[in-house]
Amino acid sequence: MKEQSNTSFTLSPAVLEYIDKWKDKPGNLIMTLHKVQEEYGYVPRSAALQLTELLDIPLAKIYGVLTFYHLFKLKKPGKYLIQVCIGTACYLNGGEDILQELEHILGIGVNQTTPDELFSIEAVRCIGCCGLSPVMNINGEIFGKLKKEDLAKIIAQYTK
Repeated sequence: MKEQSNTSFTLSPAVLEYIDKWKDKPGNLIMTLHKVQEEYGYVPRSAALQLTELLDIPLAKIYGVLTFYHLFKLKKPGKYLIQVCIGTACYLNGGEDILQELEHILGIGVNQTTPDELFSIEAVRCIGCCGLSPVMNINGEIFGKLKKEDLAKIIAQYTK
């Protein structure tokens, strides 16, 4: 799915209302970018262009913030966002192997989306479930004590 051009893309009323609320407050850019990503799942270029006008902030500054903070996404993620923990406990218990097996099963790398836009993979530093390591999160559902053999079955649950 291609992103709409700036001429036909308009921020939602909820985002516009939020921008209006934050427009004159310190930290307005980061708060607004969070709201845009919450609404769309990422920050479309057309949204960033509109923010330059609405907040009177140069596009370079907006992209400086977007690229500095790893939580912001510039590309639309898949329907199912798979986050694999590679924090210390997960890494030591095979998190990297889990990540590599997912890449193999889905045919994509970290920070990529499958061609059907169904799955995206991210490596994250900590999910907060160290006692269940290695761990992955798919759209808020936690899978712990993972083994490479478990992954194909888990992925199959999401392709039905």
